[in-house]
Amino acid sequence: MDLRERLRRLVPGVATLLVATALFFGVNSAVATPNGDKVAKNYNFQEMPIALPPGYNNQKMNTIRPVNRAYQKLRGWISSVGASIAMNDVTGHGRPDGMCIVDTRTNDVVVTYTPTAPAADRFTPFVLKEAPLPMDAGMAPTGCTPGDFNGDGRMDFLITYWGRTPVLFMAKAGATTPALSSYVPREVVPTASPDGRYHGPRWNTDAAYVGDLDASGHPSIIIGNYFPDSDVLDPKAFANVSMNNSLSSAKNAGGDHVLRWYGASSGDQPTANYVEEKEAIDFQASSGWTLAISGADMTGDGKPEIYIANDFGHDHLLYNTSTPGHISFKEAVGSRGATTPKSFVLGKDSFKGMGVDFGDINHNGSFDMTVSNIDAAWGLEESNFVWVNKAKSTADMQKKLANGDAPFSQEAQQLGVAWTGWCWDVKMGDFLNDGNMAIVQADGFVKGKIDRWAWLQEMAMTNDDLLSNPAMWPNIGPGDDVAGNDKLAFYAKASNGKYANISKQLGLAVPIPTRGIATADTTGTGALDMAIARQWGPPVFYANKAPKLGDYINLSLYRPATGTGADPNMGLAATGSPVYGATATITNSQGTQVAELDGGGGHGGFRSFDVRFGLGDYMGQSNVKIQWHDTTGALHEQTLKLMPGSHTIQLTNQAQEVPSR
Repeated sequence: MDLRERLRRLVPGVATLLVATALFFGVNSAVATPNGDKVAKNYNFQEMPIALPPGYNNQKMNTIRPVNRAYQKLRGWISSVGASIAMNDVTGHGRPDGMCIVDTRTNDVVVTYTPTAPAADRFTPFVLKEAPLPMDAGMAPTGCTPGDFNGDGRMDFLITYWGRTPVLFMAKAGATTPALSSYVPREVVPTASPDGRYHGPRWNTDAAYVGDLDASGHPSIIIGNYFPDSDVLDPKAFANVSMNNSLSSAKNAGGDHVLRWYGASSGDQPTANYVEEKEAIDFQASSGWTLAISGADMTGDGKPEIYIANDFGHDHLLYNTSTPGHISFKEAVGSRGATTPKSFVLGKDSFKGMGVDFGDINHNGSFDMTVSNIDAAWGLEESNFVWVNKAKSTADMQKKLANGDAPFSQEAQQLGVAWTGWCWDVKMGDFLNDGNMAIVQADGFVKGKIDRWAWLQEMAMTNDDLLSNPAMWPNIGPGDDVAGNDKLAFYAKASNGKYANISKQLGLAVPIPTRGIATADTTGTGALDMAIARQWGPPVFYANKAPKLGDYINLSLYRPATGTGADPNMGLAATGSPVYGATATITNSQGTQVAELDGGGGHGGFRSFDVRFGLGDYMGQSNVKIQWHDTTGALHEQTLKLMPGSHTIQLTNQAQEVPSR
């Protein structure tokens, strides 16, 4: 062997040492919050009480779940997810000041209004009930995604569960106010029930994404399941359950299901019909333990690319190759350089993907991605991801993705957001309207009094062949604690371009595990508020009271509603139906930004449909390029000249501003 070959073989080892050294010093420097106090002075949030149904707080509040007998010793672990929250326009009045909350303490799905809602948008909060659809003790809700699934202009609710397939609660055309009687529950995956009991698949869902996947102008759904189809929450069922078969490349999960929209009806008995596209995602990319899914159009063709965040193994970036009436994806992966750790290659990581969001993090008109992982100091010290878009243009991105190449650079450490704790949902948002995205990250696992990190670390060294057996896992039960005091993180950009976690300075650092994050301009004033779902704790709402907000452009993008009762002046109807997948790019003297109408994605938290841009001190006109598909599948693009403020845009074969509600 010659000297050159020997040196070549030494490169990976030397590179690994250099990276490990850099990570060591990076972690230690990340404990401090550079410029945190100075940055925090620009922000202010006021915690406000959330209205719950009458007598709600008088019932028993649970702190752990009944589980399958095979999971009894680790029922604290099994009980660690399920809290969810969303904000959107529930009344149809044009303001996203309605809320949908999954409360694990009661296993209820609560529909209410934000504390900032005016009197006209307030109603008696209520709990959604699935009857007459079959439910049993082995089921529990895990997510609530608002959306208009039949195009009639009214907000429906997609509810996901452990123990069954999803249910759509669809608004009746004749309903005049949000109430239990205003919605009809419909099975998303129809299953016969001759005896009134549930006989469908036992899905265990932890993620849902809603978007126009096939450019048909209608919302399709991706469901991300965690445990394999089994009786996870039924203590009387057979021990037909398992755990992941690897800590770094597990593929024995419930996996991902793509549900294509193919028809709907409106009126007082509304419906929405879906068919599963079983070959839409390759098996190797659809069998992971999914905790989060999100998407955005990165190629300019009007169809969203999809990021699937998986626990215990590889995440996946999926290039959208769908056509109207047919959904298909092709995986793209990153490239590895001499100094690139394997898990910093997109699609090849071995981390614990817990949350994902798309946004223009560096204000250059292209979508980037933030991903939550488990990155607890002295625990499972991995890293969050910030995948920075390195494509030269959308055309360049399309060319690379079509060739299976994902042109992204992992830059979480450089930006100061690599290490937070045991992370979950993540949402980017411009809370100052200055054009810079803040990053909000849910955090914390199981709260108790006895620290079980040592047991968990011992399990991390277990042979993969033993992991799928629940009996081989450590005891995590009532009173046990793993990262239970981790706190919600709020990362804000400092003047040096790095992010500082200012959660403590803002009074957000409450030591209660959090799961879902929802954001919305609930007052219509340009101030982005947020709401947080807590695991085994009450949800919380934070009103944005920043001392100085910049100017902004806020877009409400609709297409004309269809079907019976489509009159926007009737009942719960809005101006129209949200245009799923629409993107907007603004250009002015301050630069370029891109944003999308997010139909719902991530882990447990769902932002409103508003498309927002912060302008800072800029008060002039902006060129706003809007791209959308109509209901025939035709792609449209039009540039409007808009001044700061809120704009309601009707999208047909052209974009036209209409009066706001």
